[in-house]
Amino acid sequence: MAEQRMERRKKVSLSRIGIMSRYNNRRKAVNKDEMYENILEERGVNQIVQYTTPVLKCPTEEEELRIQTLDYTWKQGDRYWRLAARHYGDSNLWWIIAQFNKKPTEGHLAAGDVIKIPLNLDVALGALG
Repeated sequence: MAEQRMERRKKVSLSRIGIMSRYNNRRKAVNKDEMYENILEERGVNQIVQYTTPVLKCPTEEEELRIQTLDYTWKQGDRYWRLAARHYGDSNLWWIIAQFNKKPTEGHLAAGDVIKIPLNLDVALGALG
């Protein structure tokens, strides 16, 4: 019984990643710059395909009002991935909490800071672009 639940949770988690990955709709760039000539040669390739750095969109005040959130007081030792696992059932969705709060890493937070955890993922993802 416990194994079946774990397997079902994995399937749901993997399907969410495919649908809501932060790499969906990301542009790719081909890097064949001469500066990397030695690296490319060592790897036996002519070029490397890389994701471009995204410009992150933050929700407008109007969008923030439409998104149901949970206030959470940051504690020492907290991690975005743990909060995502607890609230979304998928630690890979940590970036939604980080981007929504305009705090890209845990280093941008201190114990006692209050962050918002978006609860409706579809609406939050629409606002985050």
